[in-house]
This record gives sequence, structure tokens and C-alpha cells, in this order.
Amino acid sequence: MKSFTYHKPATIADAVALLSISDTGSPLAGGMTLLPTMKQRLASPETIVDLSGIVALRGIRLEGDALVIGAMTRHADVAASDLVAAKLPGLARLAARIGDQQVRHRGTIGGSVANNDPAADYPSAILALDAEIITDRRRIAADDFFLGMFETALEPGEIITGFRIPIPEMSAYSKFGNPASRYALAGVFVAKTASGIRVAVTGAGSSVFRPADIENALGASFTPEALDRISIDATSLLSDIHADREYRAHLVMVMAKRAVALALKIA
Repeated sequence: MKSFTYHKPATIADAVALLSISDTGSPLAGGMTLLPTMKQRLASPETIVDLSGIVALRGIRLEGDALVIGAMTRHADVAASDLVAAKLPGLARLAARIGDQQVRHRGTIGGSVANNDPAADYPSAILALDAEIITDRRRIAADDFFLGMFETALEPGEIITGFRIPIPEMSAYSKFGNPASRYALAGVFVAKTASGIRVAVTGAGSSVFRPADIENALGASFTPEALDRISIDATSLLSDIHADREYRAHLVMVMAKRAVALALKIA
């Protein structure tokens, strides 16, 4: 690991100012990805801006028909929140199954979404729930945010400050996780809203995506059986030592059915 300058600001404005000083500055959320990549010298930021001291970036509250969650809210806090459990149980269950206890007590929702790991859990919830990503500069619709593997619409120096997540009629997440890392080999988040069905898949492609065929089938009938005659094209899916693309395509359908069944059960 190369040397770097460390800052721990107390306000969003100070964090933004510090990041603007260096072209290679990096914000630090939970550190679940940044610190390992620095140790392996895959990343060498000259400046680290630790966001953990900014109180305004933490917390969960209800605003009208939506939950607003601060970017530095930890996975464990989302999982343990009575408000999330009551209004959006699908998200609470997702957070409770991320990694292990150590990861859940360090990792943050903002860090996970900003990193956009193709096998991360939160991006599927943000996309399926049609959330808004709130930054220090603007609000970005989930459909416009996830651009590719580890790539998002965030501009250099832009910081996620929180998320506005509309409360659906029902939702759930199901994943088949790698037994070692607990990252999703395939994970599916389903959401039924007043305006229709949204489904997001993680772990199977180079980035989180919405499968139109699954959404259309569930729009006609929100039941696991509606997916019996649906399949997903494996051509563009990931294939690696953990699972080939055909197996991932099969897992997507299995996880989608399980997610729908769970949504109906916990609604």
C-alpha cells in the first residue's frame, strides 16, 4: 500500500472540497472494497476522505410515501431498523444477508451502490424499487445510474448522500450466494408497485439489469407460476470459475420464483 493523505471531515461540504484538491482523491465509506484494492496496489489514491464522521450521511426516516436512507447507513442498521422492517421488509431481509457480521457492521449502502460490484446485493434493490440516488449535486434515477461493471453515473468528486426509496405494495429478494464470499451468483429483487412490476437481477451479468420478460410475465400475474414458461437469454451473462452463464440463467429464474413467493408471504 502506497502512502496517502487522510482526512476525516465533519460536513458534506468539507468532504467535497477535500476531494476536489486531488485528481486521485477517493471517498472512504465502509472500506469493504477500497482498502483491499489498495493493499493489492490495484488502487493508489493520493487522498482518502473518510465519510464516517459526517452525521448528516447516516439515518433512516419516512418522508411521505418513501423511505430516505443516508448513504453512510450501515447494512446492520438497515437490517435492524423497525421502520424498514415495517415499510419495506424486502430491503431489511436483503441487508441482513449481506456478507457476515463484520461486513454488515462496517459496510454501507452508499458505498455498495457507488461501487456497483456486479455481484452486490443493494444495486438490485435500488433498481427494482425505482429509487432516487441523491448526491451533493443532484438526484439520479436508478434506471440512469448503473452503467456497467463498477461503473455508475457519478462524476469525479461527486458523493452519494442518500437514497429516496418509494414504498412498494410488496417486495422481496432472493439470492444464491457464493458460500465463501456470500456475493450473489444470481440474485433477484422483485417489487410490485401501483404503477407496475419492477425486477432487477444482480450477480449474473456485468452489472445489475432489469429482465423485461420476467417483468411482463409478473405484470400479467404476480405469482411464481407465471414464470414457469419464461427463460432468460444466457448469451450476455457472466461465466467464470464459480458458475457458467447457462447455470446463472437457470438460477435467475429459480431466484425470481422464490422472490415472488417470498413477497407474497411477507406482504
